[in-house]
Amino acid sequence: MISKTATKIFGRTELPCFQETCSHLISFCNSKSLRQGVCIHSPLIKLGFQDHLYLNNNLLSLYSKCFTLDYTRQFFDEMPYRDVVSWTGILSAYVKHEKHEEALGMFQEMMGSGPCPNEFTFSSVLRACSALREFSYGKCIHGRVIKHGFDSNQILGSVLIDLYTRYGSIEEACRLFSCVDNGDVVSWTTMISSLVQAGKWSQALRIYIDMIKAGVYPNEFTFVKVLAAAGFHGLQHGKVVHAHLIVFGVELNLVVKTALVHMYSKCQRMDDAVRISKLTPESDMFLWTAILSGLAQNLKLREAVVAFQEMEASGIISNNFTYLSILNACSLTLSLDLGRQIHARVIMTGLEDDLPVGNALVDMYMKCSHGAKDGLRVFQGIHSPDVISWTSLIAGLSEHGFHRDSFDLYMQMTASGLQPNSVTLSTILRSCRAAKSESQLLKLHGHVIKTNADHDIVVSNALVDAYAGNERVDEAWDLIRNMSQRDALTYTSLATRLNQMGHHEMALHVINHMFNDDIKMDGYSMAGFLSASAGLNSLETGMQLHSYSVKSGLGSFISVSNGLVSFYGKCGLTHDAERAFAEISRPDIVSWNGLISVLASYGHISSALSAFDNMRLAGVKPDSLTFLLVLFTCTHGGLVDMGLEYFNSMEEMHGIEPQLDHYVCLFDLLGRAGRLEEAMEILETMPISPNASIYKTLLAACRAHRIVPLGEDIARRGLELDPSDPAFNLILANLYDSSGRSDLAAMIRRSVKDKGSSLPQKSCTSQFHMLC
Repeated sequence: MISKTATKIFGRTELPCFQETCSHLISFCNSKSLRQGVCIHSPLIKLGFQDHLYLNNNLLSLYSKCFTLDYTRQFFDEMPYRDVVSWTGILSAYVKHEKHEEALGMFQEMMGSGPCPNEFTFSSVLRACSALREFSYGKCIHGRVIKHGFDSNQILGSVLIDLYTRYGSIEEACRLFSCVDNGDVVSWTTMISSLVQAGKWSQALRIYIDMIKAGVYPNEFTFVKVLAAAGFHGLQHGKVVHAHLIVFGVELNLVVKTALVHMYSKCQRMDDAVRISKLTPESDMFLWTAILSGLAQNLKLREAVVAFQEMEASGIISNNFTYLSILNACSLTLSLDLGRQIHARVIMTGLEDDLPVGNALVDMYMKCSHGAKDGLRVFQGIHSPDVISWTSLIAGLSEHGFHRDSFDLYMQMTASGLQPNSVTLSTILRSCRAAKSESQLLKLHGHVIKTNADHDIVVSNALVDAYAGNERVDEAWDLIRNMSQRDALTYTSLATRLNQMGHHEMALHVINHMFNDDIKMDGYSMAGFLSASAGLNSLETGMQLHSYSVKSGLGSFISVSNGLVSFYGKCGLTHDAERAFAEISRPDIVSWNGLISVLASYGHISSALSAFDNMRLAGVKPDSLTFLLVLFTCTHGGLVDMGLEYFNSMEEMHGIEPQLDHYVCLFDLLGRAGRLEEAMEILETMPISPNASIYKTLLAACRAHRIVPLGEDIARRGLELDPSDPAFNLILANLYDSSGRSDLAAMIRRSVKDKGSSLPQKSCTSQFHMLC
């Protein structure tokens, strides 16, 4: 039909009318009607109109809309004449298909062929620069924009704002925005969106207020971005924006409703998020994904599973985004069984070849303690693993303590031709720090320099942390001095490692350097400096930091509140620690563990156990550390039977598998009470192999109760496990001393002395006692 219509039109003699009519015909072809476009193109060639530039530009636009980039380029190359519209059309096609490097190459070719670029040409080129993060070239293009008089153009202003924001030049982006003539809702929304993407949520909200004052009414897209900023900034701001949305009469469509769900989810108000989602009956995959993601991030696993089932019951078919959300929930809550069920669903729906889903499965398995083998199998099944796949596997191996394997895997990845990103590099550098491997660290540092990754502040901060973690403080300081850009984390990483090494005074000196660098503290750095003050028992410095946190608003960060609880506790001010805890609006597991630790350390046994009960009543689930603290409390309170009940409830009621530290604590509990027969029964049946600390703890109990035969047996077992550790012989010698066998004690000490041990004769403390 279209071909016949085109032929009839060609019968007309008036060329301008013909061109106009053909242009209308071409515009009827939608983005996927390549066949219809060819039906128009063919008669043009047959009747000799292929040389008309106006028609050819329209046909070029048609081909670019048909998702056939090769056809578009072929047609462009065959055009006998080209103008700025032609070149802009091909540039736009390359950008649309994300062939950004080719787009920049075409622009260079265009500049050599003569046509002068217009604002639409510059827009495409700047989008390519932004996507490639070619900031230097983008600045050159900006210069040409100014030269051609387009510096006040709204379209180019928006694209330039995006370019500068992506590079982190927020001030320049704001300056450009202020220069745009008669900013409309699109310009304002672009500026707000750029600030949100850069994590400048306060600035985004201020621009939004300025927009209202300027008399520009926000639309639904504006509210989507503003709600994102409010979600990161706090519930109070989110409620104000929600109220504005109602006042301006913006329709509660699916896009806005989904943005509201995201905002309330980030503010940990899942009840409000779910309520908003049900205000209107309409729902789609994106809304359900937002709900599932919110429930996962707020660790509401059961609710996430129920929501997943409701979604499927409503007839909405799960897609890769849905599975990504539910797998994220499994990763966050370490729910291996549910993760395996979702993996089976993924296979049934044929999504096992989807790369993001495969990466999510690798991440989930590698984060779960018994899922590493499955994670490796999934990774091996990925056809073309990307940098995210490799990073998830490397991070998982490192988390499980396989630091050498994670380093080997990193080397294998780079040998395959894949370049690591900042996340990969920071992950493997953390592994080197944990492994205390200087040789690996030096190799990685060389690779970072070779690939110019040291200009990335995330990687540079990880390098500082790795050197400091390997106790190479001078090198860490040199790195900081040579960094072109520094932030709060730069200094906090060093201060944290200095705290761990016991150099608390040096850690506090970092504050002065940080302030001299005009860098303000954040919640993480404040917590680190509070830890240093606690290590020095510097009450005055800690109280000054407390005052600063209140004045600066950092006190609202839960990491700071938790740091204050720990600080006052370590300074012996238990009442102040309890007061700091009481000021936390929503205590998390770290808050509760901190309070229990403070109370137990100063002998407030009943209060510590009451805090544990209150934590469960508040709906906060205990973790592995919680039970270690509770067992310690029972040990020092002589509450043997209660301690056994808590130990048994770990796996039965809370699904937490006891680790070696818990067994050390349990044996200390039973050993102090003289219930060594029970302890030995548990020793023989425990599901994991005992370590040296367990044998030392039991041997110390034998010494305390003067049980020689059992003590000799335990010492023998311990020495079989670690013959080079003289502690077993020294504790055994003390046992002989207390049992009246001084001759045997003296003989053992001579033997130890002959082997070169310099440990004290009369004392040996188990690893657990040192930890406590």
